[in-house]
Parts: sequence; C-alpha cells; structure tokens
Amino acid sequence: RFLQDVFTTLVDLKWPHTLLIFTMSFLCSWLLFGMVWWLIAFAHGDLDHSTRLQRDPAEGAAGPAAGFVPCVTSIHSFTSAFLFSIEVQVTIGFGGRMVTEECPAAILVLIVQNIVGLVINAIMLGCIFMKTSQAHRRAETLIFSKHAVIALREGRLCFMLRVGDLRKSMIISATIRMQVVKKTASLEGEVVPLNQIDIQMENPVGGNSIFLVSPLIIYHVIDKNSPLYDISPMNLHHHEDLEIIVILEGVVETTGITTQARTSYLADEILWGQRFVPIVAEEDGRYSVDYSKFGNTVKVPTPSCTARQLEEDKSIM
Repeated sequence: RFLQDVFTTLVDLKWPHTLLIFTMSFLCSWLLFGMVWWLIAFAHGDLDHSTRLQRDPAEGAAGPAAGFVPCVTSIHSFTSAFLFSIEVQVTIGFGGRMVTEECPAAILVLIVQNIVGLVINAIMLGCIFMKTSQAHRRAETLIFSKHAVIALREGRLCFMLRVGDLRKSMIISATIRMQVVKKTASLEGEVVPLNQIDIQMENPVGGNSIFLVSPLIIYHVIDKNSPLYDISPMNLHHHEDLEIIVILEGVVETTGITTQARTSYLADEILWGQRFVPIVAEEDGRYSVDYSKFGNTVKVPTPSCTARQLEEDKSIM
C-alpha cells in the first residue's frame, strides 16, 4: 500500500533515507545505461581494435580504418561508456564523446535515457521541495501553554489554555477545536477505550475561528453538556484516564499551505484553581507581548467541586 503512493512515501521518509534513495537511483541509472552503451558499442564492433584500426604498409603504423563510423565516438571500454552515460543524463557534454548517425539503436537509447533522467530529476526536485516546505515546519512556531487550567470565569467553571504564534506572518482562517479522549462504556456494556468527544468553545466571533494576532486564551465553559461536567480536583492525577487534545489549523500566509499544530493535556497537566497571567501590554501606543510569561499561572479562589455540584448548590460559591 505504501508503494502504491511512492511520492508520498518518499516525502514521509527521513532525510538520510531520501538522499540515499536518490543517490542510488542516479547511480543505478548511470550504470544501467552505461552497460547499454557498452553493449551497443560491442555489438557494432567499436571495441574491436582490429576493426577500428588499419595498418599502413609503408610506415608500419596503425591508423583509423577508412570508412568506419562508430555508434558513439571515443568509447573504448566500460569506463568510457559509463562516463558517456553520465554526460547524456546530466547534460554535462565535455565534447569528447558523441552519438553518430550510424546506429538507430543508439539514438533511441539516447532519447530513452534523457526521458528517464528528466523523470528522476522531477521526482527529486518535487520531493525536496515538499520536504522543505512541509506544513509541520510552520507549526513549530505555533505554541501552546505547557499546562491547561480550570478556574472561574463569569461565575462558571471554565477549562482554559493559551495559544500563540511566534511569527509575524499570520495564519489565515485559523480554527481551533478540542476533543476529550477517555475510556467510556455504553449502556449495553460496550467498552470504547479511546472515545473522542468534541468540546464546544466560547467564541464571540462564532464557530471555532480565531484571529491569532496575539496570544489568546481559549476557554471552554464546563456545563451540563460538557464531558468535564463531573471532573473535580480529585480527578486530576496521573492515574486518571483522561486526555484533552487541542488542534489548531490554518493556512500559511506566505505559502498558502494548510498547516496543523497539535498538543494534548493529560489529567495531571491540568491545574485547578489557576489562571494565566497577562502578557500583553501597551507601550507608546503599541501592544507588546512578553513571551517569557507565556505559560505562567497564578492561583485564584476556585471551588473544589465539580461543575455539577456547583450548579446544583450555588451556596458553594
């Protein structure tokens, strides 16, 4: 199945493996066509010195045979055939060897080798371009806070995290979504080990779209429709089977390629009763961002109960 989509397989490979495959592709093609050129010269008699040379009776010296035209000039051995194969495929053209009109088969091989060389070059350039411009490279500068927090906002418990972009070039049509992955069981007793449940976020813009011009605090109100409705501080430990996945997608402004950045928070990476410190300040009519405090949090008064208990008993507040 991987070989049916060779291009994607080559792009997904690591750089050493990709470079090794391309190097071997060139070497194998040069050796293959070098052998073909040697066979053509051998079949035509270009390698037979008795055919190519004639001896002058007066001087006793050997010279080129009159009327003999080789298929490829200056091919005397497999080494010279291999060098001619390299010259044909990479169009170096030192000028010492050339195809003549003597052999139609040599002309056909010349055409085939040029086409094969162009195909290998096209695949190599395409893979190198795709590997150097892969979307996950841009995602390296999309950062998430190391911890998520749960605290009160507008009198309701909210799950919050911070996301930011380190580059000045923006992510166009940025959207963010969250999912809770945990083990669940149905009423019929079916156990789903990795059940994925979408989390609805509060966004005044509408939907999941965000304008990532500065670091934003993304929050989810924990209400009766939330999968975190029965989560309390007692559940936030490493034994709890809970993980919240955050996915940020958008179009890179400079290349137009869609990129995706992902992170996840385990139960022990969620801090209860804390909120993020402000990092955006106004200086001389401009806004500045202090990324050194990107993940810093501060403790705030928060009830140590679930959202269900808080909704049922307002006196807890």
